[in-house]
Amino acid sequence: MKKTEFYFDSRDGESRIHALRYEPEAENLPEGRPVAVLQIVHGMAEYIERYEETARFFVERGFVVTGEDHLGHGKTVAEGGTRGYFCRQDPATVVVRDVHRLKKMTQALYPETPYFLLGHSMGSFILRNYLCRYGTGIQGAVIVGTGMQSAGLVYSAKAVACLQRAFAGGRHVSRLLDKLAFGSYNKRIENPRTESDWISRNAENVDKYNADPLCGFVFTVNGFQTLFELVARIRKKKNLQKVPKGLPVLFAAGTDDPVGDYGEGVKRAFDSLDAVGLEHLTLKLYEGDRHEILNETDAEKVRQDIYDWLRPLFSGEMV
Repeated sequence: MKKTEFYFDSRDGESRIHALRYEPEAENLPEGRPVAVLQIVHGMAEYIERYEETARFFVERGFVVTGEDHLGHGKTVAEGGTRGYFCRQDPATVVVRDVHRLKKMTQALYPETPYFLLGHSMGSFILRNYLCRYGTGIQGAVIVGTGMQSAGLVYSAKAVACLQRAFAGGRHVSRLLDKLAFGSYNKRIENPRTESDWISRNAENVDKYNADPLCGFVFTVNGFQTLFELVARIRKKKNLQKVPKGLPVLFAAGTDDPVGDYGEGVKRAFDSLDAVGLEHLTLKLYEGDRHEILNETDAEKVRQDIYDWLRPLFSGEMV
């Protein structure tokens, strides 16, 4: 496959966003053009290049795959910059608009090609916000490793973050908020090897994540406030009502994923869109899988299931 690295201007008016595009070789284009575009929205404290195996899977089936490193992540962080810091002005909106800017850029290269988005973890919360704002412009969405936190928990988290910002500032690396948010995530794992075992039962994946300097960093207060605001916005019915009713949406997660409350939070997220009238919703839970189902021991099955769900959509049929 052909891999292209490029940058574009962030909607924060200051930063340059690092992005990748993966394109099929001619032999994978039986009709001379891609079957679809899949844009991947990565998660918290990681970066888009971690999805290269998933990109390869789809490129070999005729897709163009693209994605960007969010503000505060990956190669988007300029020299001397702070990982886990987004931007000063309304970062929860800016990060969604950055995803949309890449979408428009890619769509200009492949006009009239079916377009899909896949968001994992924090990326799933970004994507769910995206659907409220720009959902009319795509043909489907895949929500991976998501959850649905209670109103009380979201309110409390936002209050603690606001208080800490008042005393320490937005760029303060918040180990307090990190512990409050993720400190219990290993609790159901017997004899965990590392603090990151909750992300995957695939030990090789966990070790690669822990050894990667671009992964697993602690967010700043600004970063946590951005995450909490993204979560808060998709709890509001007035926002969810803006998602197109005919948009196909797939929810996929592991039953042992603490982010999705071991499947229950994923069901609540599914139900939140069902309640506002979406007509084409699908839910798939993978028994025993943890958070990163695209890097799990059954990752090939997960990718194949996503492809099988997408295929009727880009081939002109309906799920």
